[in-house]
Amino acid sequence: MAASKKAVLGPLVGAVDQGTSSTRFLVFNSKTAELLSHHQVEIKQKFPKEGWVEQDPKEILQSVYECIEKTCEKLDQLNIDISNIKAIGVSNQRETTVVWDKLTGEPLYNAVVWLDLRTQSTVENLSKIIPVNNNFVKTKTGLPLSTYFSAVKLRWLLDNVRKIQKAVEEDRALFGTIDSWLIWSLTGGARGGVHCTDVTNASRTMLFNIHSLEWDKELCEFFEVPMKILPNVRSSSEIYGLMKAGALEGVPISGCLGDQSAALVGQMCFQDGQAKNTYGTGCFLLCNTGHKCVFSEHGLLTTVAYKLGRDKPVYYALEGSVAIAGAVVRWLRDNLGIIKTSEEIEKLAKEVGTSYGCYFVPAFSGLYAPYWEPSARGIICGLTQFTNKCHIAFAALEAVCFQTREILDAMNRDCGIPLSHLQVDGGMTNNKILMQLQADILYIPVVKPSMPETTALGAAMAAGAAEGVGVWSLKPEDLSAVTMERFEPQINAKESEIRYSTWKKAVKKSMGWVTTQYPDNGDPSIFSSLPLGFFIVSSMVMLIGARYLSGVA
Repeated sequence: MAASKKAVLGPLVGAVDQGTSSTRFLVFNSKTAELLSHHQVEIKQKFPKEGWVEQDPKEILQSVYECIEKTCEKLDQLNIDISNIKAIGVSNQRETTVVWDKLTGEPLYNAVVWLDLRTQSTVENLSKIIPVNNNFVKTKTGLPLSTYFSAVKLRWLLDNVRKIQKAVEEDRALFGTIDSWLIWSLTGGARGGVHCTDVTNASRTMLFNIHSLEWDKELCEFFEVPMKILPNVRSSSEIYGLMKAGALEGVPISGCLGDQSAALVGQMCFQDGQAKNTYGTGCFLLCNTGHKCVFSEHGLLTTVAYKLGRDKPVYYALEGSVAIAGAVVRWLRDNLGIIKTSEEIEKLAKEVGTSYGCYFVPAFSGLYAPYWEPSARGIICGLTQFTNKCHIAFAALEAVCFQTREILDAMNRDCGIPLSHLQVDGGMTNNKILMQLQADILYIPVVKPSMPETTALGAAMAAGAAEGVGVWSLKPEDLSAVTMERFEPQINAKESEIRYSTWKKAVKKSMGWVTTQYPDNGDPSIFSSLPLGFFIVSSMVMLIGARYLSGVA
């Protein structure tokens, strides 16, 4: 019996979407932007000490290979010929820091994740030596000095990990964010892998001059980072190298964008003033500011949005960054056990339809934009004997929406023209309760594309449009129309403002919990160093747990 003929769909483009919580590989039709197939693998997070967050770089790399292989198997089952995949793009969690041995290909330490807080005392010490009247770090990078960015994580690794110190001395060490680690590994690793990054990821390291688009000697000297370990900086859309193994061996890797920049491209926010908000592990609102750097006066970051080709101009963005969004749902699942799957939170929230005066500030890693307050910690307040797990689930979703309101307000003040609607994407946007809450709390419509995988789509667009690939046109007239789902505000403006002002009171109460900073490499004594807030929240969690286990909640 003759083998069935494979379907011909025209050029296809794959995208690796490596996030904090999971890795995915997705394949799109470059002519229609239709998602044909995908596979997803959850990634473990390690918490070896209070405030530390790590991941295994080898597990991340293996998850990429697994997702590619499984997706190719699914395409084969759909009778789609994988030889039509003409390019691969990479989108990644930003700032997360990896150092590896270029001779063996082995990581020299776990990846230090963007959420990690171990560098707080480093940040405090460095901030004392930056001149008040000449904050050259922020001027050159667009970023505040914070534990969030790669430079201080790399500084910690260079100070505290002997294997890394030795590898640097022996000229064996390479540094990169997750995109660099993946591209180097996928293009051959120790046997000729390409050590590069793109401008969007480089702009999140605090070592990159966003004006000259180069690693900055003064910044590297300030953070005492040897420039020889840094990757080459490339545009977001060009051929970096070819896949050297697996089902897609020989396919060019030709797109690379930090996840939030990829979502901006995937949402087709190519015009000055267009904005999107992505709901993932964290929450990130980006507004395209065109060819000019706009510096915020209200706690936002200035960052590189994209540069779609070697000879193409660079675009910049203002960004509001929230550390904990989807991560709060994972916390309710993994730490408190009040849900078994992330999807269950919508059902719980729907049962009550209100938080009943309960407010949840999930400042697990301090507060990011617009506060940049590392001393904050998570609190749940407004509890009564009536409060149950459904109210806490609802409050957790509201927290994501309130945090978005705060960064949207800051964005509106910086830009001068309020957004008339909010374009959204990311895994959490499948939650209809969340989307309606967001429209109510912002008091503007929320607009969601019917295909929410815009981060992967942006990476695929960049890869398919690269010179030498040329299967995806980014001309406005060629971009596929996207169907949208719209959520309109359903409460009155006064109620929206009352809820928001109460949230702001809760945020103030979350600040200043951490009064004793741990040494960067220390192991804090559990009773002498933990903040008072820890004991209050712990007691509250035990109470909730007892109620839950007894069936009261």
